[in-house]
Amino acid sequence: MADTKDGGGKHGPSMSHIRVLMATPLYRLLTSRVLAPWALQGIRPEGEVLEVGAGVGAMAAHLLKTTPRLRMVVTDYDPALVAIAERSLARFSGRVVVACVDACDLPFDDDRFDVVLSLAMLHHTGDWRRAVGEAIQVLRPGGRLVGYDLLEGALLHHGCRPGTMMRRGQLEETLGKLPVAGARIRPAFASHVRFLVIKDSNVSITPKEHRHAGT
Repeated sequence: MADTKDGGGKHGPSMSHIRVLMATPLYRLLTSRVLAPWALQGIRPEGEVLEVGAGVGAMAAHLLKTTPRLRMVVTDYDPALVAIAERSLARFSGRVVVACVDACDLPFDDDRFDVVLSLAMLHHTGDWRRAVGEAIQVLRPGGRLVGYDLLEGALLHHGCRPGTMMRRGQLEETLGKLPVAGARIRPAFASHVRFLVIKDSNVSITPKEHRHAGT
């Protein structure tokens, strides 16, 4: 949930505070009981799932525990969070790989994953359009990009570098340039947006062709 390349602004929460919060039992409980059903929007991930900006792996732990056949690749840009995730997900050895990965330059094969999860991660990347393109590229045809993010002006993120956070309507515009068969985008609260995007199953694309639409 925190691909922290951008690192927030002077008014945003510090990464040390974020790491402490995400490592608490309360955060894991809230993830499983509240965040997971809200963010997944009725979707039950199956097959192989990629989570980008996974933080300490709280969502991954919940999904791996509740879906025994699920396989996951769990990533974050922050090595400290990756180290915590590796420890917390060790009990799922054989079904999960944890790696330090840049969401704007995913090192995975095209058309690989059944689901890509992006939970409050895009605004951290510094180039959310590029990250969306990367996610679509590694989805198999018919696969789904699921998650939510903050919009520009969100509380505690007023100091973020201009352009790093999306505005209303910009996600729809970006998806219109990508091989997408359908998208459900819902405003949430005052400054959030939830999305469920399906990759077009009838479009064949060449490597990197569509990854950076809108950049």
